[in-house]
Amino acid sequence: MFISSDFFMDLLYSISGFVVGMLVGITGVGGGSLMTPLLVFMFGFQPAVAVGTDLLYAAITKTGGVFVHHGTHNSVEWRIVALMALGSLPMAIATLLVIRYYMSIGTELTGIVTFSLGLALVLTSTAMLIRAILLRNSIPVIAGSQLNYHSTARFAPPWDIPATVLTGAVLGVLVTLTSVGAGALGTVALLFLYPRLSTLKIVGTDLAHAIPLTMVAGLGHWALGNVNMTLLGSLLVGSLPGIWIGSHLSAKIPERFLRPFLAAILMLIGLKFVLQ
Repeated sequence: MFISSDFFMDLLYSISGFVVGMLVGITGVGGGSLMTPLLVFMFGFQPAVAVGTDLLYAAITKTGGVFVHHGTHNSVEWRIVALMALGSLPMAIATLLVIRYYMSIGTELTGIVTFSLGLALVLTSTAMLIRAILLRNSIPVIAGSQLNYHSTARFAPPWDIPATVLTGAVLGVLVTLTSVGAGALGTVALLFLYPRLSTLKIVGTDLAHAIPLTMVAGLGHWALGNVNMTLLGSLLVGSLPGIWIGSHLSAKIPERFLRPFLAAILMLIGLKFVLQ
């Protein structure tokens, strides 16, 4: 029986989505830091197309997670989400406008995107390694205590607000350029800014902020022609069951071994992007 090359490639994309989804489910590492380099190195996609496709992929896959965190766990601090979005969404749009301008005058952006992607991967790798340290040094929360927004923050009012907005702005630029950072870097930033916030709320809040950011950035890249819809569909077919299986395996696989291994891989890939 003859199998077309297009069907074979779609199958490979779905398998890749499954593997990445499973790793995300096990480790919690953002899909962008794994998927985008895979699309560039293994499948030869242009960095801009890999970034744009992965952003929409991330927005769709994260949406289910935020319903669980908000509806089941009530673990989303919406005030923090709003403050971060106040910085990230305008900067995402501004970054897209800059990209469109340089595309309109024929400037090649591959080098800029590649370097930014490498830098984001190096930062993500570092964030994965220091996350455990920040968790150990976080201030314990007394069971049953009700902490208001300001009492969880590292900076006293009114400095907590601009610090959160600025963090969102930095993430907005980085995520729009590279599709990397909404997960690992966002989590570490929140751990630093709000050390008394529980880990569950850190994860839920970061996830809730990542959805509008990746959606705005992804739709912007789609408007610029940087999204491969066939690739997107194939990745989703594989990744959604992969995330489900990985989430169930996470309790059985020692993360303390897998996370440093993934961090080392991301560091090497990031340095390759930066130095090439």
